[in-house]
Amino acid sequence: MTMFNEAMAMKKELVACRRDLHAHPELAWTEFRTASKIARELKRLGYEVLMGDQCMKEDEMMGVPSEAVLQECMQRAIAEGADPELVSRMQGGKTGVVGIMHFDKPGKTVGLRFDIDCLLVDENSTDDHKPSREGFNSLHPGLMHSCGHDGHATIGLGVARLIAAHREEMAGTVKICFQPGEEGVMGARGMVASGIVDDVDYFLSGHIGLGNGEDDSLVCMTEGFLATSKIDAIFTGKPAHAGANPEKGRNALLAAAEASIALHTISRHSAGPSRINVGVLKAGTGRNVIPDQALIQFETRGGSTEINQYMESEARRMIRAAADLYGVEVRLEAKGSAASGNSSPDMGKEIYEVVKGLGVYKDLELSRHVSGSEDCSYFLSRVQQHGGKAVYMLYGTKEAAGHHTSEFDFNEDVLPLTTYTMTELVKHFGNK
Repeated sequence: MTMFNEAMAMKKELVACRRDLHAHPELAWTEFRTASKIARELKRLGYEVLMGDQCMKEDEMMGVPSEAVLQECMQRAIAEGADPELVSRMQGGKTGVVGIMHFDKPGKTVGLRFDIDCLLVDENSTDDHKPSREGFNSLHPGLMHSCGHDGHATIGLGVARLIAAHREEMAGTVKICFQPGEEGVMGARGMVASGIVDDVDYFLSGHIGLGNGEDDSLVCMTEGFLATSKIDAIFTGKPAHAGANPEKGRNALLAAAEASIALHTISRHSAGPSRINVGVLKAGTGRNVIPDQALIQFETRGGSTEINQYMESEARRMIRAAADLYGVEVRLEAKGSAASGNSSPDMGKEIYEVVKGLGVYKDLELSRHVSGSEDCSYFLSRVQQHGGKAVYMLYGTKEAAGHHTSEFDFNEDVLPLTTYTMTELVKHFGNK
């Protein structure tokens, strides 16, 4: 059998894996069952497996839940079949996993990244939605793999298996990184800071769909990821009776409202796109009480890391000014971030020629501009800063609905096809 035929023959197992992960979605830093499943399979295939502090730097991890939440999710994962010993190695939410294999033939080091977390979305429970109709919908209320990360993790395991089966054709070293916490752009920074990709010569990652909604299609590289910062501002004032003694209060709600309006007046940057959005404002306890607590959740974005830093700096200045205006305290907490990022053009062109030669895609596109944010940009930038080359691809597939919606689903034919393509690229770049 050719490698292509082997990948196609794996479809039934890949679909089963994806559906198992889909039914057991886990949020950022709580992917204990998912990571356990990944680590166990990598060990079985003969990979060196890194977990916990081996591939995560704790002080760079953002938005980690409380210890109580982590313990609850660890127990749930074990109850649902996770290996207790493996789960114990993920204390503190360190749910990243890396599989490393060295090959007999000398060559380059190739890195791969697959994200594994889910979203806070209630899955459609009607028969119109295929996962519900066929019995693999989410078993965790309010959580759903509505962005395809269940597919990404599955592809990663498929690639690991196909590489192991063809190790005599491979050269150099492969590092397969399974990253927690992409949603909210929280996870990549802590993984990259561990130095895990500092020796990578060629780096590959990508995403199911994202506007590339045709089956049997591939975008070989993307450009234009925006840098972003996700920040919470917590205002603390002083409560008072609104009728009897209002002058004794310090109004946190008004400070937060003032800040929310001011943030949207920040001057845009002449060097490239710049954006800001306040998505949440919560405050107050009753209509006759001066509010002493308020929260705003906002994000900044920029066409470059420098532009985003400008937006964030201005945002922090305005928030503190609003707090001072109303005589309240404010605490700013970083909840997530991503750098700007672009693929290495020469590597993208090389991928185009390699994949074209495989003859397995109906539609092959060299490059596409994207305007969102993705914390894989930390991987791209780190590899490029250390002299390597990196690309982020789009795996084309028809989707039932848009990403991050309760009806999201994708054509599972993308699983074996992408598994095959990524394995061929590992083989190609490792042997350079």
